[in-house]
Amino acid sequence: MIKIICVGKVKEKFYRDAIDEYMMRISKYHKVRIEEVIDSNLVKEKELILKHINKKDYIITLEIYGNQLSSLELSNFLDKTMIVNSNITFIIGGSYGLHDDIKKIANYKLSFSKLTFPHQLFRVILLEQIYRSFKILNNESYHK
Repeated sequence: MIKIICVGKVKEKFYRDAIDEYMMRISKYHKVRIEEVIDSNLVKEKELILKHINKKDYIITLEIYGNQLSSLELSNFLDKTMIVNSNITFIIGGSYGLHDDIKKIANYKLSFSKLTFPHQLFRVILLEQIYRSFKILNNESYHK
């Protein structure tokens, strides 16, 4: 299963629509779930995030200073990771980022850019890249 833990709620309908669309597309390939925790201070967010993490989860934190991968590299990384780990958990922080304790438990730190994105938009970007990864892994065409 792919689990995405996110800080904060998505308020705008156009983001929710895009998230729902990619969740549906990904579900054809793999089970995916989003867990939302309330936007608060870093300590409270850390506690809430930890409640959604299982010991068997392979944890990928989304961080500005993480490793940057191309779409092809991400698809290969996910493929290799899913062979060994049945549960992959992505963690998207809120407006204050992620607590250091969450960063420390990460198996992998991933960055999509040195730019800062609104966390609502970033959910859509992450889901699109997961979907793109499955299309690549299945040798299916997808716009470039």
